[in-house]
Amino acid sequence: MVVVTGREPDSRRPDGAMSSSDAEDDFLEPATPTATQAGHALPLLPQEFPEVVPLNIGGAHFTTRLSTLRRYEDTMLAAMFSGRHYIPTDAEGRYFIDRDGAHFGDVLNFLRSGDLPPRERVRAVYKEAQYYAIGPLLEQLENMQPLKGEKVRQAFLGLMPYYKDHLERIVEIARLRAVQRKARFAKLKVCVFKEEMPITPYECPLLSSLRFERSESDGQLFEHHCEVDVSFGPWEAVADVYDLLHCLVTDLSAQGLTVDHQCIGVCDKHLINHYYCKRPIYEFKITWWKKMSLKSERRGIHVDQSELLCKKGCGYYGNPAWQGFCSKCWREEYHKARQKQIQEDWELAERLQREEEEAFASSQSSQGAQSLTFSKFEEKKTNEKTRKVTTVKKFFSASSRVGSKKEIQEPKAPSPSINRQTSIETDRVSKEFIEFLKTFHKTGQEIYKQTKLFLESMHYKRDLSIEEQSECTQDFYQNVAERMQTRGKVPPERVEKIMDQIEKYIMTRLYKYVFCPETTDDEKKDLAIQKRIRALHWVTPQMLCVPVNEEIPEVSDMVVKAITDIIEMDSKRVPRDKLACITKCSKHIFNAIKITKNEPASADDFLPTLIYIVLKGNPPRLQSNIQYITRFCNPSRLMTGEDGYYFTNLCCAVAFIEKLDAQSLNLSQEDFDRYMSGQTSPRKQESENWSPDACLGVKQMYKNLDLLSQLNERQERIMNEAKKLEKDLIDWTDGIAKEVQDIVEKYPLEIRPPNQSLASIDSENVENDKLPPPLQPQVYAG
Repeated sequence: MVVVTGREPDSRRPDGAMSSSDAEDDFLEPATPTATQAGHALPLLPQEFPEVVPLNIGGAHFTTRLSTLRRYEDTMLAAMFSGRHYIPTDAEGRYFIDRDGAHFGDVLNFLRSGDLPPRERVRAVYKEAQYYAIGPLLEQLENMQPLKGEKVRQAFLGLMPYYKDHLERIVEIARLRAVQRKARFAKLKVCVFKEEMPITPYECPLLSSLRFERSESDGQLFEHHCEVDVSFGPWEAVADVYDLLHCLVTDLSAQGLTVDHQCIGVCDKHLINHYYCKRPIYEFKITWWKKMSLKSERRGIHVDQSELLCKKGCGYYGNPAWQGFCSKCWREEYHKARQKQIQEDWELAERLQREEEEAFASSQSSQGAQSLTFSKFEEKKTNEKTRKVTTVKKFFSASSRVGSKKEIQEPKAPSPSINRQTSIETDRVSKEFIEFLKTFHKTGQEIYKQTKLFLESMHYKRDLSIEEQSECTQDFYQNVAERMQTRGKVPPERVEKIMDQIEKYIMTRLYKYVFCPETTDDEKKDLAIQKRIRALHWVTPQMLCVPVNEEIPEVSDMVVKAITDIIEMDSKRVPRDKLACITKCSKHIFNAIKITKNEPASADDFLPTLIYIVLKGNPPRLQSNIQYITRFCNPSRLMTGEDGYYFTNLCCAVAFIEKLDAQSLNLSQEDFDRYMSGQTSPRKQESENWSPDACLGVKQMYKNLDLLSQLNERQERIMNEAKKLEKDLIDWTDGIAKEVQDIVEKYPLEIRPPNQSLASIDSENVENDKLPPPLQPQVYAG
């Protein structure tokens, strides 16, 4: 008689799989009753199984070979059907295992032929493989998505200090606040930062020294705690801030919570000198249950506010023109790529030189001057590497300034940029700039000299590409700001004012040459976006879920002002003035939303309304203005503040319009194509919804448009029915012809020889003489 002991398992595999001994022990749990528990005596001999085994896995029936179940020895299935254990059977004689059988078929398929489940069932099958301790299946599933990606994600989270503790803290804080407020959701602030080093408005040469050689008091200033509920970071990994945010949302959603998050700004804690914390702060909204509504799910346009920030996680606003980086990070990446390209060119030049020298040495020819081709190549690469030396930085050294003046004074005829007839606006801006600099005395004189030299240098660089001219301008902004901060000891607030005046002065004079130059495709992009907006004239506020009611007079005025501001942007010459127009337009939008909803507007309300304003206004040269601001605006203005936020949203709105499709508006592809082609238009406002003060002419116009739309639909319906009838007639004719052809082929026409005449019917009868004579008609007189 087999004696079954209930000893504790010795060990478990680290991956959660069980050994065969573990499987045997676990199999003795009450979930699957033994024979003794069922009231039967254990058999004296080991249990024998048939070659074909019928199975009942939690009510799901399977049939397989015994060898399939014993394919891998060190598994729970092999131990169960080894004969050493008793397995109960159901009423039909099937061996019963008390386990959900929904995914047991995938386990059997692997044991039979090594087939793996589809991706959507990998996680569930993995749990079954853990229970049955099938090691080979576990190994292959771990190399499939999503388990493989989950391993990578857990490896990243393993570098995150106290990640699980902070995650539990978020849930606990959200629960307590929801209970206290008796609300279905709670909000909390979370700080996510990858690097400990603070960010500055401008690149400062002292950055490295402050990071590695700072006193204990300075270190305490840098290592502070932001005023948030939970902080994540820093960490050392390639993954950035957005990856960690995605992990947080994934793990919180796995707990059944609805999670929304958006960036609400950065920490403005002043640390030391002109250094600030600048860590991005996100607002997490944890919803504990969903609000029931008669309406369907909101069809608005949602853009995660974290997507507006620099994708490097520095806390500044990114820009699509800079591949999602802010101005500072983009310049760093650009310079790294530029230096890498220069290094590769130099390595190529050196390799070519070595090959040429080896060729000369092998042929034992006289060593002369190198070929003219290589000399030109080396000279080109040398000029490319040293081109930055010829930028505006040369104006900050005494020797270079003297040299520059001599070079300018050598030609007898002054440059055309000086002698050209200046406009009234240019004269006015020049006078204002000079008057502004007079208040700074010596510093103002130095700034004026540098600015004049920069304008002269830009005159000789007009042949360069617009990107190179933009780089020179950005270098000038950066170097002037650094010079004022480090040498002039000018406060950061005054530096910003001076930089605004410098930008206004130089861009007023350069506007004619750098705005929408012929060497770029800006004009082509302008025509494309204008054509796109005209084609989308039918888009209504309801399609974009715009929370603005234009029937309210105040709201209607705000909408008109917003459209006027966005159109007026093209008339400005200074990037800062163009940004001011965008800011005024955005503020009018926020006011319109606030009046309509009687509550402050959110970011999810602002972006759809901005898209609607752009579609309704169709601003001229929109792409050119965006590119001009991106290339020549003071970078600090685009990276932070409300100007940077509104400009980034405008870039997102333009990108959305360019990619607008049927799914974005919750329309069918058929309706979207009809609206875009102009065949029909969306149904307008019903007459009963008009306000009493609405104009009668407008009402009649919409009524006529409605009637035309209905007539158009009727005409299309009639045409479709006529085409269908024509097709049916053609099909019917073809069907009849086919049936006739089939009958003719089945019963072919046979032509037989003509039959004999009636007179010769009895010609072959030889016994005609024996027949009685035919009866003759007789006439009776009566």
